[in-house]
Amino acid sequence: MTNNMFFIANWKMFGDFKSVNSIKKVIKLSKDKKYKKAKIIYCPPYTLLDKFFKITKNSKIEIGAQNCHHYQNPGPFTGSVNVDLIKSIGAKYVIIGHSENRSSGDTNHNINLKIKSALKKKLKVIFCIGETLKEKRKNKTNSVLNSQIIRGLKNIKKNNNIIFAYEPVWSIGTGLVPKNKDLKIQINVIKKILSKFWRLNNPKIIYGGSVNPKNINDLRKISSIKGFLVGGASQKAKNFIDIIKKTIN
Repeated sequence: MTNNMFFIANWKMFGDFKSVNSIKKVIKLSKDKKYKKAKIIYCPPYTLLDKFFKITKNSKIEIGAQNCHHYQNPGPFTGSVNVDLIKSIGAKYVIIGHSENRSSGDTNHNINLKIKSALKKKLKVIFCIGETLKEKRKNKTNSVLNSQIIRGLKNIKKNNNIIFAYEPVWSIGTGLVPKNKDLKIQINVIKKILSKFWRLNNPKIIYGGSVNPKNINDLRKISSIKGFLVGGASQKAKNFIDIIKKTIN
């Protein structure tokens, strides 16, 4: 996963069979040598994983799931999907620890089990971390990030198959984006935590939270950010392509 800029499309609970065709322009872009460093990953709802895999299989685009159950084997977990089921459909990535799942009860302990399960089955992990607005106002951002990383990675050996997605909870879907100087500080904090706790000196850290074609020109100036986790703006091919082009150019 070296020297790539990651562009991860998190469609959340949006999309139907017709919307799969909307990514054909992105597939075309992925074949352009000019954008060979763009690592494009689509994370659609479970119901579309198979369709996305089939339409992208002759391109460089890869597929990921938005979450997984921590239990590896088949079991009585109604409505849940584990890593074996995700991998069997052609996905290579999985988002774990997204704030929307944390707010629904996903604990650091449960996230840790999910990461272990995914890595054991050779899935690459997009590990989301970030503080709430309340935590930010109380100057707890650094302690929150420290706790999320240390507890999320407990008993996990240094691994290059984890992408760290810094997503301030207060920025997701709000249109609010941290100032560049603040983002640089937080990225450096994450690096220091990983270097001290995990002895990882060159982590892949991406940013997520209201990324769109209008603010990407500022965000791309931060050299320590190695890509973007894009929500709503990724659902329209034109917007997603604009983000990729403006970042790479």
